[in-house]
This record gives sequence, C-alpha cells and structure tokens, in this order.
Amino acid sequence: MNNQIENEDLRVFVAVVRKGSFIGAAEELGMSPPYVSKRVGVLESLLGVKLFERSTRRVVITDDGEQVYARAQLILGQLDDMLDDVAERRREPAGRLRICSSFGFGRNVVAPVIARLSAAHPGLQIRFEVFDRLVDTVAEGFDLDVRIGDAIAPQLVARKLMDNHRILCAAPAYIARHGKPRTLSELASHQCLAIKERDHPLGTWRLQGKNGEESVRVSGALSTNHGEIALRWAVEGAGIVLRSQWDARSYLADGALVQLLPDYTQPANVWAVYPQRLAGSARVRVCVDFLRHHLQSQLRGQV
Repeated sequence: MNNQIENEDLRVFVAVVRKGSFIGAAEELGMSPPYVSKRVGVLESLLGVKLFERSTRRVVITDDGEQVYARAQLILGQLDDMLDDVAERRREPAGRLRICSSFGFGRNVVAPVIARLSAAHPGLQIRFEVFDRLVDTVAEGFDLDVRIGDAIAPQLVARKLMDNHRILCAAPAYIARHGKPRTLSELASHQCLAIKERDHPLGTWRLQGKNGEESVRVSGALSTNHGEIALRWAVEGAGIVLRSQWDARSYLADGALVQLLPDYTQPANVWAVYPQRLAGSARVRVCVDFLRHHLQSQLRGQV
C-alpha cells in the first residue's frame, strides 16, 4: 500500500476548500465529483483525520481540516516555487497557471493570446476561465487576472498590459431618429444601453472630460450583464453604448457605429493582476511579458 501523500491529492483538497463543494472542485479541476471525493477520502485515510463534515447541502471544513489546509497551501506554494526556480535556470517556465478575465475581452482578445502562450511554452499547464464579475484572485486560487479598469486593490501586484479607454458610440440609424447628444447631461434623455459587467456601476457613467471627471445617470429600455450584447444592440440602432475602443474599433472603421462626444472617455486600461506571493514567479513573469507584447501588437493591428 502506498502511504505517501500525493501532491495532487493536496491540490484536490485545497480546491474543495476554496470552492466549498466537491462539485465545484471537480469543475475547476476537470475531474468527476466521485473522483474528487475518492481523493479526499484517501487523504483523510492517510492523515487519520476527518477533513470535512458532509451533508446533502454543503461541505464544511473541520478544525483538523483547517490546519491541513494551511499546511497544504504552504507545501503546494513551495512546490510551485521549486518549479519556478528550475524553470528560471533552464529559461523555460513550467507548471500550473490559472488565469481569468472578463467575458468579452477574455473570449475575444485574451484567449487567442493564451493559445499562443501555450504553444510557445509547452511546459505550462494553463487553465483559463472567464467571469462577469470581479474575481478575488487570492481567495479563488487564481495566479493571474487579466482585467480592464484601474481600480485595483493595493495588496495585489499590477502590471499594465496596454492603454485603453471606453468611448460613447451609436449607430447612424439611432442618430437619424434621435439626434446626437451635444453635452454629457443630454445622455440622460437618450436610450442608453447600460451594462452590469465587472466594474461597471449599472446606470451611472463616469467619464473624463476637459474639466475632469463627470458623472451622468443614464437609462433606457435595454440593459444587460454582457458587453457584447450591448454592442450588438448599439449596432442595430437600439441606443448609445459605452464600450472599450478595442471592442468598438472595427464597427467605427466600417461606419456601423459613430463615436459621440469624443471629448469624453472613460479610462479602462488593461492590467495583469496577481497575488504578492507570485511577484517573483518565473511562470507569471513570462506570461505577463507575453501577454503585454501580443496584446499591444494586436491593438496596433500587427497580430
């Protein structure tokens, strides 16, 4: 019988604690819930303690489990550090890398770059996830968050990947029916397509103009939690949208959208955000450098 604790079992256990469920951990790890339960059972047997109190509704970590969780994080962190050290010496990053981003930007822009990253560095095992909310990178176990917006918690490390800002746009058909707003305050009387997406406050648009930041309360018949949907509505003439320049540029180029109030923009730079413990990680550094180069090239139309 093998009495050695497997690192993989520790990773499974940590994922169950982080997700608060066997099903959530299984989805994150790409395993079946019965297999996750089996690995936790093996770990409990080897340690001789009960790690979770299980019921039909929830999984609750025990006091022994809390102690094992703290040690498991240290062990896995040291293992990752060792892989980073070895990778640094042979100039080739290796190991696991969990990356997240927002729906639209992640799917359309970040995902293709990550595919190139994987091809360039086959030693990396990358899991990429997209969300419609702001992710707590530390609590949710992510190594890197590629996010839009400059509001970043001070306990996180942030490196700017590229400059970006949001602009106001509408279709020629909408403008023909409703006219162009001449001032920011006139947006309040227009059909505006509000987006509740990550750092967007629904119904309030804060923009930078010649006199600094100004806010306007907007409303309209349509709102959504998905920026691509709002952009499509705008192209179809349903209203005015506030969207990133990277997202709107092709529509502006072919005339499907027209920029409104060009003196007003909303800062929305693209950042790589990661926990302080990964500040010296070779995996993260290589990934961030790769993302920065390719995202900037893509924005310039070189990729």
